[in-house]
Amino acid sequence: MEIAGSVISLDHYIGGERVSSPSVFQVHSPLKWEEVLAEMSAGDHEISDLAVASASDAFQDWASLGPQERASFLYRLADLIDREVSNIARVECTDMAMRHESLFNRVIPRGARNFRAYADLASAYEGRTWESNGTTNLIQRLPAGPTVVITPWNAPFMLATWKIAPALAAGNTVILKPAEWAPLSSSILADLVDEAGFPPGVFNVVQGIGGEVGSFLTKDPRVRRISFTGSTETARKIGIEAAKNVVPFTAELGGKGALVVLEDADVEQAAATAAGQYDDSGQVCLAATRLIVSDKISEHFLECFHQNVDGHILGDSFDDETTITPLIHPDHLQRVESFIDRALENGDEIIRGGRRLNDQQLFYEPTLVKPASNNSEIVQREVFGPVLTFQTFQDEQEAVKLANSTEYGLSATLFTGSKEKAEIIGSALRAGTVWVNCFLVRDLTAPFGGLGISGLGREGGDYALDFHSDLKTLQIKKADES
Repeated sequence: MEIAGSVISLDHYIGGERVSSPSVFQVHSPLKWEEVLAEMSAGDHEISDLAVASASDAFQDWASLGPQERASFLYRLADLIDREVSNIARVECTDMAMRHESLFNRVIPRGARNFRAYADLASAYEGRTWESNGTTNLIQRLPAGPTVVITPWNAPFMLATWKIAPALAAGNTVILKPAEWAPLSSSILADLVDEAGFPPGVFNVVQGIGGEVGSFLTKDPRVRRISFTGSTETARKIGIEAAKNVVPFTAELGGKGALVVLEDADVEQAAATAAGQYDDSGQVCLAATRLIVSDKISEHFLECFHQNVDGHILGDSFDDETTITPLIHPDHLQRVESFIDRALENGDEIIRGGRRLNDQQLFYEPTLVKPASNNSEIVQREVFGPVLTFQTFQDEQEAVKLANSTEYGLSATLFTGSKEKAEIIGSALRAGTVWVNCFLVRDLTAPFGGLGISGLGREGGDYALDFHSDLKTLQIKKADES
């Protein structure tokens, strides 16, 4: 089927072939929700079994290849992604309505970077070696086995490649289950894997509703690793199934990031960064949604913040002038609205926004809420929409306390003009990643993940390769010296 100028298969990809299902599920574009964009084959227990069997059959041969041999496949795939950036960006923009400018210039190219980075890291790996007790100790990485990768609907292509690349580089075979709200770019990825010449079964794609097919994949005892990005609630269910089969499980979950602005900060820069959290309608797990500002500069901060927000343009995701896009789904729009309804009932103050813009579209105004207390739901629970909260503090101890007061711990952002405070307060903020005087800067070799209910395990660099491997100690007695 042709979608956004690209021919896309609507079927699963298993064992190097396209496989259809008798049942389908509908995919809609947030840009024209009233139209059916595609009807995708929907997976079930039979499809799940077929995919896991395919990955299991292909595992031994793929694992037996050396890291450099596997890397050659990953480099070819990265080159093909580079070639297809324009097509993938158009399809993903249509499918989930992230800004086309962002997809084309940054997000989709990151997919190629992911494969190259892990090809390089796996090839360069040298296991730790040391002498002790008259023996030589060698640490080896062994491929773990078939791996289930479950990805979310926001930035689906990039996040899929972020998980798939280390699994393949480590020698595992993969079954990808993309989110049902935005599955199209994963089908393109399957075509590129096929063109790159990967052996059949090394990479598979199973489409469908999470509760109907995802649960079969995570329950299968042949699966030896599970990597998930999504909600905390779903992670708890997957974790139970993983534990039953004693399968290592990594989860990158929700966030409720704090943006802390100290008195000595560059207020204009901090306010512009805060206003930028509305990009893509706030559907970003790393977004700094809790603005925590020194009361000594709060009025100046709000003035600058409003000026920046006033410059946002809500519109078509294909228009480069657009900065705020539609929400992904009517159900998600209703979820965002319900948070604001409850906030008003709780006595929270809406400083700006707080309503949908058109009953026929999925736009929600950039919204800023002043909570009645730090215990307000709007402060303590992830909204995953264009909703920020605003709180002030009197001293830095209070700032840290507010920033660390939720169950989440994915990311935090700090603005300060002091190098000393950057290190002291940055270290005190409880989050897997803390940015100081910047936002969303990523080094692919650094560990990435959350604390608390924001995640389990770490992705990035050798941390991801270690997760996708079974680490082995080979201990060899030294020969007697004459």
